[in-house]
Amino acid sequence: MKITFLGATKIVTGSNFLVEAAGKKFLVDCGLYQGKAELEEQNYREFDYNPAEIDFMLLTHAHIDHSGRIPKLYKEGYRNDIIATKATCDLCSIMLPDSGHIQEMEITWQNKKRIRKGEEELEPLYTAEEAARSLELFKPVKYDEIIEIDENIHIRFNDAGHMLGSSTIEAVSYTHLRAHETRHDL
Repeated sequence: MKITFLGATKIVTGSNFLVEAAGKKFLVDCGLYQGKAELEEQNYREFDYNPAEIDFMLLTHAHIDHSGRIPKLYKEGYRNDIIATKATCDLCSIMLPDSGHIQEMEITWQNKKRIRKGEEELEPLYTAEEAARSLELFKPVKYDEIIEIDENIHIRFNDAGHMLGSSTIEAVSYTHLRAHETRHDL
């Protein structure tokens, strides 16, 4: 199992991890960078992976620094499952469209200034509508339920106690002929 840390490293925002195991590529979290303007500019960077090549995503909880770039991921071609606890799915159904609305309002404000300066207008990171469409990918699961992604990858969400629906994720991948079993807690 290979884990690449693409966010929330040396900072506590922008959580995003790429995991490669048993022939699959999956994400754990896809959060917004929040804080100073230089940090928030990272939200507009291209992902370090092709969203269309990601097999599935696991979401630990609904905080925007863990979930806030999911609509951007969707906008850029991701169409596979986003697996999270039911409470996390429910909270994201409110928080992500609201985040899209905020993105739209902030870019409108910035564009008014840009127009006055004769500069080109910018697009929002994503819209409320794009955020709402991304919610179609969410698949709710229960705590302690073993989810079989395929015969080689099993996942379990455990209660983290951080907020409603938050979880630690246990991932088990099996290598060739189950000769070597490895267990990784994310």
